[in-house]
Amino acid sequence: MAKVFFINLGCAKNLVDSELMLGLIRGNGYEITDEPSDAEVAIVNTCAFIRPATEESIDTILELAWLKQKGRLSRLLVAGCFVQRYGRKLIREIPEVDGWLGTGQIDRVLELIKPIKGNTPVMFIDRPLFLADHSHPRAHTTPFYSSYLKIAEGCSHRCSYCIIPALRGPYRSRTVDSLLIEAKAMVEHGTIELNLVAQDTTSYGHDLDPPSTLEELLEALLTIAGLKWLRVLYAHPHYITERLLDLMDNEEVLCPYLDVPIQHVNQEILRAMRRPSGNESMYQLIERIRRRSRRIALRTTLLVGFPGETEAHFRELCQFVREVEFERLGVFPFSPEKGAHATRMKTTIPHRVVKHRVRELMEIQAEISKELNQGLIGNTLPVLVEGLCQDTDLLLTGRIATMAPDVDGQVLINKGSGIVGEIVPVRITEAHAYDLVGRIAKGSRGENHCGITS
Repeated sequence: MAKVFFINLGCAKNLVDSELMLGLIRGNGYEITDEPSDAEVAIVNTCAFIRPATEESIDTILELAWLKQKGRLSRLLVAGCFVQRYGRKLIREIPEVDGWLGTGQIDRVLELIKPIKGNTPVMFIDRPLFLADHSHPRAHTTPFYSSYLKIAEGCSHRCSYCIIPALRGPYRSRTVDSLLIEAKAMVEHGTIELNLVAQDTTSYGHDLDPPSTLEELLEALLTIAGLKWLRVLYAHPHYITERLLDLMDNEEVLCPYLDVPIQHVNQEILRAMRRPSGNESMYQLIERIRRRSRRIALRTTLLVGFPGETEAHFRELCQFVREVEFERLGVFPFSPEKGAHATRMKTTIPHRVVKHRVRELMEIQAEISKELNQGLIGNTLPVLVEGLCQDTDLLLTGRIATMAPDVDGQVLINKGSGIVGEIVPVRITEAHAYDLVGRIAKGSRGENHCGITS
């Protein structure tokens, strides 16, 4: 059987799609290799949400096309959002690619791996309606102790800057039963940290018949023995319910962490983004979350440079960030995307201004993050051990429950030893803008030396 090289680009939701394709490929006897030069078939699962992601997808495809031209690959396949966005014109523009899969056709990947008579490029693309469930094979690429569970696909919001509904189709939830079966299987195979993902996790279940809710799903998942951390990502700010906050307040397994992308705080800009706040302002939302007895760490993303964003709008956003003091924050420049309503707006912001605003907000957040982290010095916190530090074998790395994988900081452990995938008590001794430093607490296994035990 042919060796297959697979590369994933984009977000955690895309990663789950890649794992589904890899599950099909591996389950049918193909060998997966980490080196494209060793492979006969290369597959790229692409992102095209914004221009930089599109450019990365193109660059990756062209690099592999070069290998194919040199005779080191026999077939090159491309899947995902890039295909869904640009469609059949790609066959003409990148003729080196042998097969294309839209976001709703990833379950047909096996049909493209084998050479097709005549070597004519083939594209499988249609309106995205595919929804994988627990019966679809999946090859996990994340560390054994941590997994992503995609609870829904697509999006039915109509934010003016976003093309996700066109790329992913309408919002469609998986059933609680299907998700519970998959989650139990993950935990049986070693997962102790489960991260729920969707374009909007808080809209979960509203489209089902009968309807369900994210809270009902969480209550079901919390019954799984052996699950240590359960985390909610991509929560829309308009659907943060009291019941959800009650669960976070009372359930130890449910991480005190909410990823709530608010994008902006100014009401005029939010209306232009088609993200009206309804009867609750962003300040009121944050106050409602923060009044809980259990401190819930908040991560958000902000979009700056949106058409019509004045200096006064931006100053209002800066003040909001200073007052709210998010634990985690990402800032992105507005990217005009063809097909998005905001691209047609005339009041554009100069690139140099947008770049400066991104930098200023990140500098504000760095100060806030450092101050909040310094407040943790002297505390002993549960840390999930992830392995040796990439830069030195003298340090271990891990994360606390309020650090999501891949997007947040880490805990550097400079004294003690731990088993990868275990949660150990770590006393925090130093704090930086994004990372913490600590040592295994006294009385814990391996407290006298740094390293990994097996």
